[in-house]
Amino acid sequence: MVKTPITVAYGDGIGPEIMTATLDIFDAAGAQLEIETIEIGEKVYLRGGSSGIEADAWESLRRTKVFLKAPITTPQGGGFKSLNVTTRKALGLYANVRPAVSYAPFVETKHPLMNVVIVRENEEDLYAGIEHRQTQDVYQCLKVVSRPGTEKIVRYAFEYARSNGRKKVTCFVKDNIMKFTDGLFTKVFEEIGVEYPEIEKEHWIVDIGAAKLADNPSQFDVIVMPNLYGDILSDVAAQISGSVGLAGSANIGEQCAMFEAIHGSAPRRAGQNLANPSGLLLGAVMMLQHIGQPDVATKVHNAWLKTLEDGIHTYDIYREGTSKEKVGTKEFAQAVIARLGQTPQTLPAVEYKETQALKVEAKPSIDQKKELVGVDIFVNWKDGAPKDLGSVLETFTSSKLGLKVITNRGVKVFPDGFPETFCTDHWRCRFLTTDGSPINHGQIIDLYTQMTNAGYDCIKTENLYTFDGVAGYSAVHG
Repeated sequence: MVKTPITVAYGDGIGPEIMTATLDIFDAAGAQLEIETIEIGEKVYLRGGSSGIEADAWESLRRTKVFLKAPITTPQGGGFKSLNVTTRKALGLYANVRPAVSYAPFVETKHPLMNVVIVRENEEDLYAGIEHRQTQDVYQCLKVVSRPGTEKIVRYAFEYARSNGRKKVTCFVKDNIMKFTDGLFTKVFEEIGVEYPEIEKEHWIVDIGAAKLADNPSQFDVIVMPNLYGDILSDVAAQISGSVGLAGSANIGEQCAMFEAIHGSAPRRAGQNLANPSGLLLGAVMMLQHIGQPDVATKVHNAWLKTLEDGIHTYDIYREGTSKEKVGTKEFAQAVIARLGQTPQTLPAVEYKETQALKVEAKPSIDQKKELVGVDIFVNWKDGAPKDLGSVLETFTSSKLGLKVITNRGVKVFPDGFPETFCTDHWRCRFLTTDGSPINHGQIIDLYTQMTNAGYDCIKTENLYTFDGVAGYSAVHG
């Protein structure tokens, strides 16, 4: 068999130990891999690399297109960007796939029938990382959601369900509050779901959905979510299934893919031969399936299941009365190797088959008539009550533009605001056309100039548009 080139990073903390264990198992199982090793993580950060990876490492990743990555340590403090986020976005790894499976009675869990796959959007949402400090008291993080990005992840979730014999796809969002961003996610989910009539569809607000996931995960099958919710709830799902340490993760793009454990580098456990390599091992098993070695993936996964059944456990899942032997990282790997070719007797055995890469794409956007009808001008101001600011801004006009409302932290404070509303130094001043007809950018510049000439600290603007006559901006609370 021709060997498949992959890029491997041993990472930080427990990373080198669990990567060595994983690769030892793969070698014994006959995996055909041509390994290129790169250095990432803490040492690169401390050498001055703000993203934790150097140029020659990117060359390897772009050449092999397959990345098996151990956990890394990101130094605390400002100036260091998340390598995971950077890699996912730079290589277009739009889909994060995280299975959460229980292994009762061999691993303690309150949910013995749990078998959930969380499909998480991996590039957008708050993880766009666009943040600003705008005033003395107020910081901002922008939530960025695109239709093409949403279409790709939702379609991937349905294609994953179809190709893996899953029966239901559930969408978790907060579209009752974020009606444009999460609302788009829901709308696309409903549109694409129609194309998969054999798959059950359902939608939950993320807070109650999370509660139901924690209480009765067996009612779910595949769950698709925007980035932040998916990050949080995939960890929750992994933990309630038995342990975060058992969960692997695949990051899938159109050209490249990255495979990893979902847990961190655990530096306090480093170098002690204690760490459980299972999360990275199962992520690597997903890699074997991805690169077309399903027979080896099957052999390794079943040997791992048989090891759990035989009670050979690392400290994190060891339990008196169930476990038979507490072992270290190296010994656990050797136990898996000794069981290669065996299958579990109580836990369901797995069988990976040859599969084709899931092909997803976003449809071209349909052009809509876009018209500029107003502007939100954000002001840093702390010289009085809302009525003091409003009474002055009402005197500023530019052609058909006039002050409509002022909000503070999203709540209306002028006109007719409540004196009980707490206000910071960050004010949104919304100006709209008096007759609803479109304006031009020059009129906004004129208004902005009037305000700055009067001494107002205008810190940001957001143009207000309609699309085919429908407002493209949120209404005001209050």
